[in-house]
Amino acid sequence: MKQADLKGKRVTVFGLGLNEGGVGTVEFLERAGVREIIVTDVKKRDDLLPSLKKLERYKNITYILGQHRPEDFTHTDLVVKNPAIPWTNEYVRLAESKGIPVEMDSSLFFASCRNKIYGVTGTKGKTTVASMLAHILESAGRPVARVGISQTPVLGMLEKVKPGDTVVFELSSWRLSALGRAKRSPELAVFTNLYPDHLNYYRTMAGYRKDKKYIYQFQKKTGILVANDSLDFIREEPPAGTTLYFSESGTVSGNGGFFRDDEAIVVRDGVESVLFRKSELLIPGVHNQGNMLAAALAAFAAGVEPAKIAASARTFKGVPHRLEFVLEKKGVSFYNDTAATIPEAVISALRSFDRSVILIAGGADKNLSFGDFAEEILARTKGAVFFSGNATEGLLREIRNRLPADDARRQFEVAPSMEKAVELAYRAAEPGDIVLLSPGAASFGMFTNEFDRGERFRTAVAALPGA
Repeated sequence: MKQADLKGKRVTVFGLGLNEGGVGTVEFLERAGVREIIVTDVKKRDDLLPSLKKLERYKNITYILGQHRPEDFTHTDLVVKNPAIPWTNEYVRLAESKGIPVEMDSSLFFASCRNKIYGVTGTKGKTTVASMLAHILESAGRPVARVGISQTPVLGMLEKVKPGDTVVFELSSWRLSALGRAKRSPELAVFTNLYPDHLNYYRTMAGYRKDKKYIYQFQKKTGILVANDSLDFIREEPPAGTTLYFSESGTVSGNGGFFRDDEAIVVRDGVESVLFRKSELLIPGVHNQGNMLAAALAAFAAGVEPAKIAASARTFKGVPHRLEFVLEKKGVSFYNDTAATIPEAVISALRSFDRSVILIAGGADKNLSFGDFAEEILARTKGAVFFSGNATEGLLREIRNRLPADDARRQFEVAPSMEKAVELAYRAAEPGDIVLLSPGAASFGMFTNEFDRGERFRTAVAALPGA
């Protein structure tokens, strides 16, 4: 369903939320000339005040808060659901049983946007790679519209996309699920990696992988996929177009990208070119070298010359909330990596530093495994402070199971707030140490979302005496 099809309709927005996505969806519907908008959310008015204030000027919105009513899903022309609401939800099924179409912001955007869309997905690194790709394209003189990257809204960006812009779209598995239903994929796609995540939503890796594959599954013969060489399932069912693989630890066969010593190499029809040098990157971490390789290969596939890629790679300064340097206090450096919501992301972060680390981690569980995470904490940290939550309980069990007998009574600090966690970590640190917020778990319970968690870390660090 395109934006032009919505004029005069009655539309239900299923889940307003506190991020920009819900507000952007309502504003998109207003611009489309929707006759009446029903906004329904289980959160109550007081909980949604920041979003409601942004929508005060609109008069044709009916708010149903603190509950959902069946009639709002049957007496409507369209339901637009929040990405986090599963397709198995009873109200989604109710609407579909009555022939009411259910869309998401991603499917509406793809239906309404005529520009080139480059999509980026993966369990780790998709925000960073999307940001890197946008930076490279812009540095090469190509206008870019960033959509869905970090907290950038989706439908709220549609009217800002100008003719000639290339849309760089960060696509979560949830947003890809809607594209799968619409049988759409971006013409250039980047698939960074796949690790267990969101298993509290999907239950199985097969379901998670199925949604991720929509990033390329409906590409045409002119489509291009840039994919991690480790994703063997792509070879088993390759897309219709061209696939370029990149390897972070070895070479690739045919066309693609890899590292040779300090150089990032791209091979095209047997000819090698240097895309950038690892030693010239401003951002820390081996994983970020791999992220830049994926972005650089995508830019190269889009026609950007290697020399321009190399020049832009040298000027990329990183992304907020991802190994973001906050400040130094009395020789202790503080880094905000709140976007690390799975154990593998924290492991990558810990391996990015050659100094002693006091880790702040834990929170809410997403049905993930914590064994490797526990081993990494014991091997690579000087100390750790944990947020309360069921993920922390599971992680601490794994840590205690690995403690030597003479250390079996070791106690671990569990903090009830960000302020206390920062205080305890700073107290344990010495000059030259790093305090790293890298939770490896979800934020719900203590924080609104992972970005709220990161902002509160910055605030708590700034409030330290003398900081």
